[in-house]
Amino acid sequence: MEKMLEKSAKTVDEAVDEALKELNVSKEEVDIEVLEEPTKGLLGIGAKPALVRVKIKESLVKNENNNVEMNFVSDEEKKEKVTEVLNNIVNSMGLNIKTEIKEDPEAIKVNIDGENLGLIIGHKGENLDALQLLTSVIVNKEGDYKRIELDVQNYREKRRETLIHLAQRKAKDVIRYGKNVTLEPMTPYERRIIHTALQEDAKVTTVSVGTEPFRKVVIKKR
Repeated sequence: MEKMLEKSAKTVDEAVDEALKELNVSKEEVDIEVLEEPTKGLLGIGAKPALVRVKIKESLVKNENNNVEMNFVSDEEKKEKVTEVLNNIVNSMGLNIKTEIKEDPEAIKVNIDGENLGLIIGHKGENLDALQLLTSVIVNKEGDYKRIELDVQNYREKRRETLIHLAQRKAKDVIRYGKNVTLEPMTPYERRIIHTALQEDAKVTTVSVGTEPFRKVVIKKR
């Protein structure tokens, strides 16, 4: 498989996301180097996109180069493993859940239902993100990597719609008052939603500032 890619896009997050999709790996499995930050230029002249270098971590490359033997694991076995892992983790929290796996060739998408689901979601989905990462690490120890996507009663879709409305509303404030608007800290997933929601807007632009876990999106007038 390809070990490293350089990608350019309007924002750093978008460039990284495109590279991850092409490499078919998660963010935790790569090292990311920002080669060039995006610039707007003057009156649209001299504007440059973001440029990033995304490289699969050395430990994974060594495993492949040394021909480490890996057992073949079918998609059905992976799905069963996902259900098993989720139940074990959530049961240890004193909760019972029901899982529904949606058919998707690109990922194993799981919708979770049950009681006290707020504990699984956590603040702004932080617990859900952590549960998704932990499940992915355990399930992908064997066989080819398969992206795992967890949702709770369509929380992610509802959150996505909320963020899109927020982005559009704040963009109108930027245009009306001519002042930048800085949003609250968000996860990379949520920041991408904001960037994508406004990327076609001819009157505003967006940029991420700060360091994790306090990285924020700033909406600016073009």
